[in-house]
Order: sequence, then structure tokens, then C-alpha cells
Amino acid sequence: MAILNLHTAFGLSLFTALPLIILLVGIALSASYIIYNLYFHPLRDYPGPKLWAATNLPYAKTWLSGKQSFIIPHLHEKYGEIVRVAPNRLSYTDPAAWRDIRGHRKAGQGENGKDVDFYFFSRFTMLGANREDHTRARRALAHGFSAKVMQEQYPLIAQYIDLLINRLRTLVQKNNDQPTTVNIVSWFNFTTFDIIGDLAFGAPFDCLATSSYHPWINTLFNSVGQFGMMVAARWYIPRLLPVLRKVLGIGKPQQQQGDFASQQISKRLELTTGRPDFVDALFNAKTEDGVTLTRQEIDQNMRLVVLAGSETTATALSGATYFVCKHPDVQKRLAAEVRGAFRREEEIDMHSVQKLKYMLAVLEEAMRMYPPVPPALPRTCQPGGDVICGRHVPEGTMLDIWAWAMSYSSKNFALADEFHPERWLDADDGSRDPRFVNDRREAVEPFSVGPRNCIAWHMWR
Repeated sequence: MAILNLHTAFGLSLFTALPLIILLVGIALSASYIIYNLYFHPLRDYPGPKLWAATNLPYAKTWLSGKQSFIIPHLHEKYGEIVRVAPNRLSYTDPAAWRDIRGHRKAGQGENGKDVDFYFFSRFTMLGANREDHTRARRALAHGFSAKVMQEQYPLIAQYIDLLINRLRTLVQKNNDQPTTVNIVSWFNFTTFDIIGDLAFGAPFDCLATSSYHPWINTLFNSVGQFGMMVAARWYIPRLLPVLRKVLGIGKPQQQQGDFASQQISKRLELTTGRPDFVDALFNAKTEDGVTLTRQEIDQNMRLVVLAGSETTATALSGATYFVCKHPDVQKRLAAEVRGAFRREEEIDMHSVQKLKYMLAVLEEAMRMYPPVPPALPRTCQPGGDVICGRHVPEGTMLDIWAWAMSYSSKNFALADEFHPERWLDADDGSRDPRFVNDRREAVEPFSVGPRNCIAWHMWR
């Protein structure tokens, strides 16, 4: 009837009127969607930019830009510690959010689970598994990160650190001890990937030996570049993801990584001599504790261990090196502490360095200003909702904690844009530097918190 009326009123044919009707319906639906989000949505009272509250487009654009870690902090500075960054998404810089969103729960209490779309590509690892599967996988892997096993692994780790130092010395000597420029980020990555590759796959990637990245590592870096696009596609246009995979080759690096990990695990399992690595620890734990993991879960978790234990460590070291080089006073004090504590290189090990309080403060401050894992790693508010930072949040709400926003919040840290290791030091009487006495140091959680925190967190604290 509407089409006939249009034809009568405007002389439009059926062929012309139908697209117009579809357009008008689309406009009406979009308008109602925006009006609902702004005035009737359960999150309508949370502060934030109106355009971001009205539609997902600003958040999606920010996510795809790769600059989200720098944009979100500005929103928090303007709107406060809780910001509505999308129609159904909240971002937090209140340190209490760490425990309220991700903390341990009493028996019988639900958890704010992982965003199933964000973690879809990690669903067979303990990073993206559901609560039951995560517990099972973590129990099997935990043995490999125990203090006893780490002590057994130390000689293997030390040999790669020694190789790094020797390789850097060789570069300097080739230049007749003149100032030499090296890409220290690459060298840190060479070292950490060789170490974790040996522990997870039974053999290094030989990055230090060849002074270059193994092809699998290049593939890994390429997959990181595609991750944002894949997640955005699953969030907003899931039906187009198969097309993107086929046309743009999205997902191919992930498949290559999985195939390589499976091949390496098979080779490692052929070794009959026991060695203190993660695979050995995993299979021993499986036998002793009765924990069973599928072969797919084993392969995927070892791939996760390689990424989580290598690139993030290299990033933290790179950030620390940058800030130390930019602050000669810090470098001078740090060198004095190390040289005053040790007479020979052989005295330096994973236990003796724990007494270097200033060095640990430098690393803490470096991870505050250059967090190894800056993305939000979103959670979904549990059924029935939850109380977060003193306010009830409806179930299904997406919950973000951006490490960068936490670290650079002026409400959390004095002189937040400046590098000051002193903010992490306490005097013998428990007092702090007056400049940083009100710092909320609990805002920095580079290893996350709760039952899903980094499995190796105890190696740091």
C-alpha cells in the first residue's frame, strides 16, 4: 500500500520505490538504535563522548587505528575513571577495577568471563578457555613454572644470556671498540625467543646464532598485525570474516604458526632424554595429577607460552633500556648498584638480582610507562551483573582495563608522564618520596590479577 501511495503521490515506479522504502527503513532503524543507546540503554548515565555512546563506529575506528592505547587515556582524563567508550562497553582506570573485574571469587560465585569474540582465536589455550578448561590447562602447565623447575631451567636460560653478551661484544670489537649502533630491540627478541623456543619446543630458533629472526617469528609478528582486524570483524561484521580470510589472507599466519608448533612438539616428544622444559613438565604433571589435555590444547598452549614469554619480555627490556638511556642519572645510579653488589659476572643469577632494589624499581617504572601488554583484554560482565568500583553493572556489559590508561592517569600517579623509579622505593621506615606519597601503585598490574593472571607472575614478585 505504501509503495502504491508513493507511486500515486510522486509518480514513482515499483522498481524506484522499493530501494527508497528500504533506505527509509534503514534510516529509521539506525535512528531508533542511536536514540535507545543515548536515552534508554542501561549504561546511559555513565560519562563519555555522546558519539561513542550512540554507535560502535568510533570505538571500532580507534581499535583499527592501532592508536587506541593513546586515545583512551585522553577520554579518561576528560570524563573520569569510568568511561562509556561504546554503547555496551565501559573502560576503567580506577585501580579497584583490577580486583572487581578479574579478581578471585568465592566458591559458587560467577566470574566476568573472557570476551568470546576477542579470545576466539585463543579458545584452545588457557588464555581464552572457559573457566573449567582454563583450570585444567593451568593445573597442567603450572608445574613447569614452579620454583623448583625454574631453578632446573636456569642453566639453559643462562647459556643464551651469555651468548647475547658475547654476540654484542663481538659487534663492538669488530668496530675496534668504537661506538657501535645496534638494534637492541631485535637482540632482546633474539634472546627471549631462543630461550622460550628451547623451553617450549625443545630447540632454539637460532636467532642469536644467525643474528636474524626465524621465519616462524616473522609469521607471528604478521599475525599480531592482523589481530585487530580479525577481532573487529568478529565484533561487528562476523559474517564477513570468511570473506576477509579468503580475499585478504587474514588468518593464514595463525594457521602457519599452529602447524609449526605442532611439528615442533612432535619432534620434542621423540626425545627420550628428559630435559627441564615446559613440555616435560606438562606431561609429567599430566601423568601425576591425572590432568588430561588434548593434543590440540598442548600445541596451542605451547604456542601461547612462546609468544607470552618472549615478545613481552623483550618489550619490557626494550622499554627499560630506552628510559635508562634517556636518563643518565638513573643509568649512573643503576650501574653503581650492580657493580657494587657483584664482583664477577658469575655471581649474577635469578636469585641474587632480587637484592637490587633500585634495579627492580627501574623495571617497575619501565613497565608502568611502557606496559608490555597495553590492550584492554576485555571481559564480559557475568549473568546477573556485578558491582564494579561501587556501581552495579548490567550483565553482558563489555569491561575494559587499558594498562596504558591506568599508568598515565593523573589520578593514579604524580608526574605520570615522567620516568621516576623513586616512586617504587620505600625507605626502611616505610616512608616514600614526598612527591609520590599519594601514588596508587596498585594501578600497575603488568601480569594482571586473579585466577587468570600470568602463570609466571611469581617470578617477578
